[in-house]
Amino acid sequence: MSPTRFIAAQLPPVAGWVAPLRRPLLGTDPLRASLILLMVVTISRVHRHFAAIEGLRPALVLGGFAALWAILNPRALDLRGLLRYRPARLMLGLGVLAVLSALFGIAPGRSLLYVLDEYAKVLVFAFFLIGVIRGVRDLRLFVWAYVVSAAILVWMALWVFNLREVPSGTVARLASLYTYDANDLGCVLMVGLALALLTFQTSARWGKLISAAVLVGIGAAIARTGSRGAFVGLIAVAVALFLAVTRVSLVKRLAFVTTIVVALVVAAPPGYWAQIDTIMSPKTDYNWQDENGRIQVWRRGIGYMLRYPLFGVGINNFPRAEGTISEKVDDWHSSRGVRWTAPHNSFVQAGAELGIPGLLLWSSLVVAGIAGPLRLRRRLPPDWVRGDADQRFLYQATLYLPVAVIGFATTATFLSFAYLDPIYVLGALVTGLYASVNRQLRRGGGG
Repeated sequence: MSPTRFIAAQLPPVAGWVAPLRRPLLGTDPLRASLILLMVVTISRVHRHFAAIEGLRPALVLGGFAALWAILNPRALDLRGLLRYRPARLMLGLGVLAVLSALFGIAPGRSLLYVLDEYAKVLVFAFFLIGVIRGVRDLRLFVWAYVVSAAILVWMALWVFNLREVPSGTVARLASLYTYDANDLGCVLMVGLALALLTFQTSARWGKLISAAVLVGIGAAIARTGSRGAFVGLIAVAVALFLAVTRVSLVKRLAFVTTIVVALVVAAPPGYWAQIDTIMSPKTDYNWQDENGRIQVWRRGIGYMLRYPLFGVGINNFPRAEGTISEKVDDWHSSRGVRWTAPHNSFVQAGAELGIPGLLLWSSLVVAGIAGPLRLRRRLPPDWVRGDADQRFLYQATLYLPVAVIGFATTATFLSFAYLDPIYVLGALVTGLYASVNRQLRRGGGG
């Protein structure tokens, strides 16, 4: 048995061949085109900059169109394959657990409203992506959609949003963003950085030029965020590049990291390096000492998880727990209020709000996004490293998608991102990677 046929035999079966649809819009069919645009709107929030576009409610229109198209064209989605791979099953488990946490949490109405109004949209979008990514071409399109979203965020970070000194006066950083804050922007761009490296490695000349420009812009934008979490995420991405992406020459990896660092150094605003230097003295920082600093918030969050181990305090109820059942309330006196603090750690957020099962499921989604593609890479035919365009893209995706998840997870350790789009989009892309490799192998390794 040939190596290709042997590897294909180890993968789950394809859920039936589906005839390709005609692709007249944006080089693809209307369903995929609407999802590409929805990706750009969801990740970049660019519609918030243009009042006329925002008034049209593009996310609602695009999402509604995608749903209507799928209903009228049932073959447009691979429904039988939705739960074939682990990331999809983990996301479904998180969705079920979110509903249960709402029913058994400390404020059911608040949680249920959040599930219906926010979290359900995130999950439905991820499952739409899983349903339409049937091969390399689809996977490449949605990777590029995220890179374009990152490029728009870079444009806004460099030329739309202004710098403003933080209240302590130590650093000037981006302010008055539309829906992200500066720290959030750094997390979203960490994913974009890794995916831009993937498109740079696997594109022709114009694709490489666009990807290189995005990489430089991300370095500059990260500096303007003034985010220490984003800086730590950048270090994690650099380390992952040197340890995991061993098939890329050391010179090229050094060039990648150097280019981004030079852009960061050139664009660094006043006080940036003094802000970064505080990482080396964590015990003197506000986040270590204050009752509303991250260390104390995380400690209380772990306490909520242990107090409500099965379902947590309920999705989106962490701030309410801070203001109603925390030890801060016990120490309250009339001269000051009680701050309803966000968890500022996605792992703590999942554990406190969804209980121990939620922490395990969410952490497993992160781990699956890192370990799964790396295991898959070891099972690919070695000649794919220098094979045709599709084979090279799939091989490189098994390297750079884990880097993207590492960048996200590191940065999200300092943010409340457990229910926001990036990790679910990455889960959908990893699932699409499995499906694309499966299909490629069963076609005999050809395009």
